[in-house]
Amino acid sequence: MTATASRSSTAAARHSAPGLLSRLGAWSATHLRVVLLGWLIVVGVFGAFAPKVESALAGAGWQDSGSQSVRARDVVAKEFSGLGSTALQVVVVDKQAAIASDPAAQRVIAAATALLRADPRVSTVVPPQPGMSISKDGRTAIVQAGAKADPNEMVRAADHLVGPLRALSTDRVSVELTGSSALWANFNKVNHAAMIKSEVLSWPVTMIVLVLAFGSLVAAGLPLMLTLVGLVTAAGALVLSTHIAPVSIWAMNFAMMFALALGIDYALFIVVRFRAALHRRAHEADRKAASIAAIAETMGAAGKAVAFSGLTVLVSLSTVLLVPSPAFRSMALGIMLSVVAVLAATLTLLPAVLGKLGRRIDSGKVRIPGALDRAERRAEQRAAAAARAGNPTPADPADVYNGAHPHLHHTVAGLERVLHHFGALLHRRPWLAGGLVVVVLGVLAAPVLSLRTGMPSITIIPQSESARAGYNQVVDAFGKGAPGTLSIVSSTADTPQVVAALGRDKGIAAAMPAGQHGGWSMTLAIPSTDASAKATGVTIDRLRHELPGSALVGGAAAENHDLEQVLSSRTPLVFGLLIGLGFLLLLVALGSPLVAFVGVVTNLASIAAAFGVAKLIFQDGHLAGLLNFEPQGFVDAWGPLFFGAMLSGVAMDYTLFLLSAAREHYDLTGDPHHAMRMALRTSGRVVVAAAGVMVAVFLTFALSGPLAPKEMGIILAVAVFLDALCIRMVLLPVVLRLTGHSAWHRPAWLDRVLPHVRFAH
Repeated sequence: MTATASRSSTAAARHSAPGLLSRLGAWSATHLRVVLLGWLIVVGVFGAFAPKVESALAGAGWQDSGSQSVRARDVVAKEFSGLGSTALQVVVVDKQAAIASDPAAQRVIAAATALLRADPRVSTVVPPQPGMSISKDGRTAIVQAGAKADPNEMVRAADHLVGPLRALSTDRVSVELTGSSALWANFNKVNHAAMIKSEVLSWPVTMIVLVLAFGSLVAAGLPLMLTLVGLVTAAGALVLSTHIAPVSIWAMNFAMMFALALGIDYALFIVVRFRAALHRRAHEADRKAASIAAIAETMGAAGKAVAFSGLTVLVSLSTVLLVPSPAFRSMALGIMLSVVAVLAATLTLLPAVLGKLGRRIDSGKVRIPGALDRAERRAEQRAAAAARAGNPTPADPADVYNGAHPHLHHTVAGLERVLHHFGALLHRRPWLAGGLVVVVLGVLAAPVLSLRTGMPSITIIPQSESARAGYNQVVDAFGKGAPGTLSIVSSTADTPQVVAALGRDKGIAAAMPAGQHGGWSMTLAIPSTDASAKATGVTIDRLRHELPGSALVGGAAAENHDLEQVLSSRTPLVFGLLIGLGFLLLLVALGSPLVAFVGVVTNLASIAAAFGVAKLIFQDGHLAGLLNFEPQGFVDAWGPLFFGAMLSGVAMDYTLFLLSAAREHYDLTGDPHHAMRMALRTSGRVVVAAAGVMVAVFLTFALSGPLAPKEMGIILAVAVFLDALCIRMVLLPVVLRLTGHSAWHRPAWLDRVLPHVRFAH
C-alpha cells in the first residue's frame, strides 16, 4: 500500500461516523448521574438478595438428570421412604464389645435415632438389623435415615446433623455420619472454606499486580469496581434463580472468579486505550471535550473488542448447558450472569467514570526506581526535544499511537517498549521462536493421550471428616463394596429374575431383599469392588443389560457412574461447538478466515498442554508430596469439559484483545508487520498483566488443602500461563509475521456475506 493510500485510509477511518459503542461511551461520559443512578438501582435490587446466597444455593445436583439411576432414586423416594442414595447413614462402632450386649452403645444408638427423627427432612429411621446393617463381629452397626426431602435438602440435613451426631461419641463408642449426602456436605464445606482462604490470599497479590499494571492507585481501583458490580448482581440473580431451579453453591465461587478475571481484563484494556487517546489530545485546551472524544475513540475500538470478547465467553460457557446436570448448568449460569454484569458495567459505568476522571486517571502514581526509570527519562528527553522544536508529537514514532507523555508512568512506557522490541525480535526470528513454542507445547501436551478420567473417590475428603471416617468403618466391617451398595428396583413380578441374576453375577458380593410396595420391589446389591472403581461401573452396565426390562439400577455409585458417562459422551460435542462457534465469532469480528482458524486452533494447544500437565501430576502422582495430596489415579471427569469451556472463553478473551489491535493497525496502515508489532506493544501489556493476576489467583487455589481446588488451580494456571505467554505473545504474532497480508485476506464471496467490523476509529 502506498503512503498516499495509507493516509487516505487513515483519514477515512478517523472521519467515519461513530459507531454504536462510541456513541454509548460518549453518552455515558456526559451523563454520569444517570448512569450512576441506573447502576445503583441495579446493584440495590440484586444486592438486597445477595446476602442470602450462601443459604439459598444448593449443595447437590451432581447427577445426570435423565439417567436410569435418578429414575431409580425417584422410585425409592416415593415407594421406599427414600432409603436410597440420598439417605443418611450413621455408623456406630463399639471399640470394646458387641453393640447388642453393650448398654452404652445402645444408649448412643437411641440418642442418634432421636436426633434423626427430630429432623423434618428425615422420613423414617431404620435401626440396625442383624445380617444387613450389623457386622459379623457385632461391633459395627448402621442406622439409616430415609430422605423425605430432595437431594439438596438432604445435603443441608447432613451438614446440620454431623456435629450433634459426632458429639454423641464416647471413649468406647464412636459415631460418624456418612453416605452420599454426608459426602457432598463435607466436600462442599472443606472446598468452600479452601476457596475462600485462597481468595483472601490472592487479593494482596492481585492488588500489587494491578497497581503495577495500571501504574496508579486510582486506575487500579477500576477493575475492583467492575468486579463488585458483577459479583453483587450475579449473587442476587442466582438467589432469584433458585425459585426456578436449584443452583449449586459452586456457581457463586466460579462467578466470583470470573467477575474478578474479566473485571481486570476489560478495565485494563479500556484504561490503556483511554490513556493513549487522552495523551494524544494533551495539547487541546478543552479538557472535558478531549476526555469525551478520547472515550468515544476508546469505546469504538477497545469497547468493540470487549463486546466481542464478552460474547465469546458467553458462547463458550453456554456449551456446558448441554450437560443434563443441575450442578454444571447452574455453575455455567453463575459465570454467565457475572460476565453479563461485568460487560454491561464496562460499556456504560466505566466510560462514565473515566469521563469524570479525565487526566486524573493517573492520580496516585506508584514509582519503583530501576531500569525502567531510565526508559522514562529518555522518553521525557525525546518529548522535551520535540516540544522545543515546535513539534508536539513525541520523537518515538511508536509513541504516536500509545500517547507516551512526559508524565506517563514509567512501568507503562518501559513495558510497552520491551514488548515493542520483543515484537521486532519475533519479526527477525519467527521460525526459531515459533518452533520453540510448538516443541514446548507438544512435549507438555503429549501425556494427554493417556489421560484417564473418573468421578472423585472418597479420598477427596480429608481423613478428619465424618463422611470419610464413616466410609472407612463401613469398608472395614462390611467389605470394600459396601459403601457403593446398589439399589435395584423392579416390578414385583420380576423380582425372582432380579435375585437370580444378582446371585450369578461375579461383580456382586451379596444381595438381599429390601421390601415391596406399590407394585415395586427393591433389592440391595453390594459390589465386590470399591464404589469408585472402574470395575464397579462395568458391573452396573452389565446388570442393566442382563436384568429384566422393568429393573432400574440406582444408588450413589450408579449415579456417579451415570454422570461420568454423560460427561464423557458430551465432551466431544462441547469441544466441537467451542471450535465451530469460536471460529464464527472470530470470523465476524476480524473478517479473516485464516486468523479466525489460527485463533481457535491455538486455544486447543494450551488446553491440551494444561491437561497433559494435569495427567502427570494428578493421575501419575508427580509432585503429590510437594502439593500435599493423595492421587486418585485419574483426573476428575468434569475437568476436560467444564475447565475446557472456561479456558476457551479466557483464551478467546486474549485472542480478541491482541488480534483486534492488529486488525486496527492493519486497517490504518496496510502494513501487516507493523500491525503485529503494534498489537504486541499496545495489547501485549494487557495480556501479560491480566494473565499474571489470573495465574496468581489460580495458584493460590493450588496451594489450598483439598484436592478439587488443587486440580482446578493447576489446570487453569498452567493453561492461562501457556496461552498468554506462549501462544498469544509468540505463536500468534509469528503466524501474522509469516502470513503477512494473507492473514487478513477476505475472499470476495465472504466479503459480501460478513458484516464489516472496524476497530480503527
